[in-house]
Amino acid sequence: MKEYGIHQIRNIGLLSDGGAGKTTLAEAILFNAGVTNRLGKVADGNTVMDYDPDEHRRGCSINAAVATFFYKNKKVNLIDTPGYANFITDTIGCLRVIDGAIFLVSAVDGLKVQTEKLWNSAKELGIPRIFFINEMDRSQAELEKVLEEIKDELGAKPVLLTYPLGRGDDFRGVVELLTKKALIYEGEEGKFTEGEVPAEFKDAVEEAHNTLIEDIAETNDELMEKYLEGEELSEEELLEALAQGVKEEKIFPALVGSAILNMGVHPLMEVIVEILPSPQERPPVKGIDPNTGEETERKYSTDEPLAALVFKTISDPYTGKITLFKVFSGVLEGDSTVYNTAKETKERVGKPFFMVGKEQKPTDKVIAGDIGAVAKLKETSTGDALCAPDAPFLFPPIPFPEPILSFAIQAKSRSDEEKISSALQRLMEEDPGLKVKRDEQTKELIISGLGQLHLETIVERLKRKYGVEVELQTPKVPYKETIKKKVKMQGRYKKQTGGRGQYGDVWIEVEPLPRGTGFEFEDRIVGGAIPRQYIPSVEKGIRGAMQEGVLAGYPVVDVKVVLYDGSFHPVDSSDLAFQIAGSIAFKKAAAQANPVLLEPIMTLEVIAPDDCVGDVIGDLNAKRGKILGVEAKGKNQIIRAQVPLAEILRYAPELRSITGGRGTYSMEFSHYEEVPSHLAQKIIEESKGEEGEN
Repeated sequence: MKEYGIHQIRNIGLLSDGGAGKTTLAEAILFNAGVTNRLGKVADGNTVMDYDPDEHRRGCSINAAVATFFYKNKKVNLIDTPGYANFITDTIGCLRVIDGAIFLVSAVDGLKVQTEKLWNSAKELGIPRIFFINEMDRSQAELEKVLEEIKDELGAKPVLLTYPLGRGDDFRGVVELLTKKALIYEGEEGKFTEGEVPAEFKDAVEEAHNTLIEDIAETNDELMEKYLEGEELSEEELLEALAQGVKEEKIFPALVGSAILNMGVHPLMEVIVEILPSPQERPPVKGIDPNTGEETERKYSTDEPLAALVFKTISDPYTGKITLFKVFSGVLEGDSTVYNTAKETKERVGKPFFMVGKEQKPTDKVIAGDIGAVAKLKETSTGDALCAPDAPFLFPPIPFPEPILSFAIQAKSRSDEEKISSALQRLMEEDPGLKVKRDEQTKELIISGLGQLHLETIVERLKRKYGVEVELQTPKVPYKETIKKKVKMQGRYKKQTGGRGQYGDVWIEVEPLPRGTGFEFEDRIVGGAIPRQYIPSVEKGIRGAMQEGVLAGYPVVDVKVVLYDGSFHPVDSSDLAFQIAGSIAFKKAAAQANPVLLEPIMTLEVIAPDDCVGDVIGDLNAKRGKILGVEAKGKNQIIRAQVPLAEILRYAPELRSITGGRGTYSMEFSHYEEVPSHLAQKIIEESKGEEGEN
C-alpha cells in the first residue's frame, strides 16, 4: 500500500432509496478505478459490494460495504449503503464516518421518501452532498422534472455539472459543462471518446454552462464581483470556488448518467477526488472527555491521541467478528493495545486491514481520517470508541432507529432451543436494529426489528449461519387483571393426616388501587391472632395467587390487601399452611371483587405526508385509538395518539400500505386501561380455550 496523507483521503457514501442503483454505480466506479476487470451486475449476484448470500437472494443491499482504492493519487473509501427502510441501521452508522455523500436519484422514478430522510440526516450532520441522476438511458427519463422535485422536496437547488446528450435509447454521452467537453460513449463497459458538443445540443449546453458559472460565482463574493464586471473566470478559480461552495453546503452539484452502462461515471469520479472534501477539510469531531465529563474535540491529525469510532460490525461463525472503524485522530497501529471507552476495557488489536467488499487488504496502520477494519476484538461493538489508553474519548451516540415490529420466535427443534440465544446475540452484535428480549409474563422470546423483511432476513441468517431453524409468531399481548370493588374474604386451609396436620386461617380485605400503583400489603393483625412469623407467608401466598388471575389467568395488578384477622393451631400451623390460606383467600376475594381485564396502551407517533393524514387518523380511530394532537413538520404531519397494543401488533405493513411507503412511526408503552367488555369476553374465552388445549 502506497504512502498517503490525510489530505488525500476521500470517505464517500452512496445514499438513496433501495433500487436507485447505488451498488451498480459502485461497480462502475471500481471498474473505472481498475479495482475489477469486469462490470458485475446485481441481477447476476457477482458485484463486489453485495457479496452476502441474503443480498444475492433478494437482489438488494442489506449490509453496508466498503471498498478502498486509489484514483488520481487519492485514497477513496467508497461506502455502498442499504436504501430500504428495513435495513437502514447500517446506513445510519455510515453517516457518522463519511465526509461526502452522493445521493442517487432515478431519472424515471424521481425522489423517494427514504432519500429525503437520508438527505435530512446528512444535512443535520453537515455532510457535503452532491447528486447523481441515474438511469438516463431509460425511455421515461425526465431530467427537468427530477431537478424540480429535488428543489421542491429537499429545498436544495441542484446545479448541473454534466449535461445529457440524449435521453432513453438516444442517450449517448454527457458534456462536462465547465469545460464544454463532450464524452461520447461507444460500445460496452463505459468506453468513450472526447469530442465536440453535437450541433443539436450546442444551444442547450451553452445555456447550462452559463447557468453553472453564475451559480458558482454566487457562492463567492470576489468571483461574483468579477463576473458582474464581465471578467472571464478561469477554470481553476471556478473549481476552487465550487469545492469551497460544496464544503460549505452553498451549492449542490448534480451529474447525470447511467450506472449500469457506466456512462457519465467518469466525471463523477473526478468530482469525488477534486471537489468533495478530505477529512482534513472537515470540522473537528466533538465528544466527551470521560475523565472530566466535559465536552472536548479531536482534530484530524496524526499528532493527536488515537480516537476511532466503530460504525459497523460483521459477525461470522467461521471468520469471527470483524470491526469496521474510522480513525478521527491519531494512528491505529497493528499489534497494539487500545482502550474501549464505552466498555471501559482494553482490547488487543492485531493486524488491521482495508476492505474491498469482502476482500481484506492488510496494512500496518490506519491514520487519522481513514477507514479500516480489525478482526477478533472481544468486547467491542458498534458505536464504541477505540482510544489511546491514556487519552479516552467518547463520541456522541449513533441514533440508530428503534424497532417497529415484533414477533415471538420459537425454535423448531429442542436441539435448536439451546443454540438460539447465542446465535441471536451474535446477530445483534452486527445489527443494532435487532432487539431480543424474554417476556417474563408470556414466557415468549421476542425479537423486534425494522420491518417484516428485516425479521425474515434474521430468520434466514439464523439458519444459514448458525444452523438454527425457527418460526415467527405474532406475540401474545401481555394483558393484566384487576378488581373494581372492595371485598372481605376468609381463606382457610385445614388438612388432617395420620401424623401432624396443616392449619392456616386468614381474613383479608382487598380493594382496588389507582392504575399503575402495583400492589400494597398491609398487616393489621392485633392480639396475636396470627403469629408474626407466619405473616410473610400469607403475603407470599397472595403474591403467588396474583400471578394468575381469576378471569383469564393474567397477572393481577393495582390492588391493596389488608390482613386483619385469622387463627392458628399451636401444633399444625406452618409457613406452608398460611401461604396456601393466603392464596385461597385472595382467589376467592378477587372473584367477588368485580374483576376486569386490562390491556397495554401505547403512545404512537406517526409521521405521514399531508395527503395521507386523514386516512391515517381514520385508521387509528378504527383501532380504538385516541388522537392526542397533530403537528406540522415540513411537508409532513406528526400524529400523536394512544392506541391499544392489540390493535397495532402488525402496524408497520398497514401504515406502509396507507401511505405508499412514505409514513414512519415510533411507539412506547404508556399505561394499562380496562378492555371494553365485549372484547374482554372474547379474550377470556380464547385464553380458556388455550388453557384447555395445554
